[in-house]
Amino acid sequence: MQHHQDALSATGDYPWNKGKLVGPKPPLRPKHVWSIRTRLHALGRTRDLAIFDLAIDSKLRGCDVVALKVEDVAPHGYALDRATVRQQKTGRSVRFELSEQTRQAIEDYLRAANKKPRDFFSLRDPVRIGVCPRANMPVSSPDGSPSLGSTQAFMARIPCAERRQR
Repeated sequence: MQHHQDALSATGDYPWNKGKLVGPKPPLRPKHVWSIRTRLHALGRTRDLAIFDLAIDSKLRGCDVVALKVEDVAPHGYALDRATVRQQKTGRSVRFELSEQTRQAIEDYLRAANKKPRDFFSLRDPVRIGVCPRANMPVSSPDGSPSLGSTQAFMARIPCAERRQR
């Protein structure tokens, strides 16, 4: 065993997670949620704010949030008080309530993006179901505004059982 450790230190190769916290991460605290919301609102990131609020209110997995269509949360252009979504991983229907703040963020985003009921809620361009949804979430916006690592880290921490169609 000592010989193996000496070989690692001699080559400079160390495990990527050496000295890092591994395993389940603690959930976001309310102060973190509010700071992310405030920053998204201040930067005018209506899409990211709507997705973030929807993810917090629904407590869905990341793959379920990005698979939502406009008709799931706002079938007639106005956000529903309660929505029902079938989870990809379990196949169970989940009913959740949308707060007034979330409904307002969704309606603002839908007006700004001119989304149709059949469009995917979170994606700028429609993609095949089965493509990893996180790959379609940009770290920075096209206009060059600063990235929100906190939002990206939040979405990356949500477990996702992606189904790939072949």
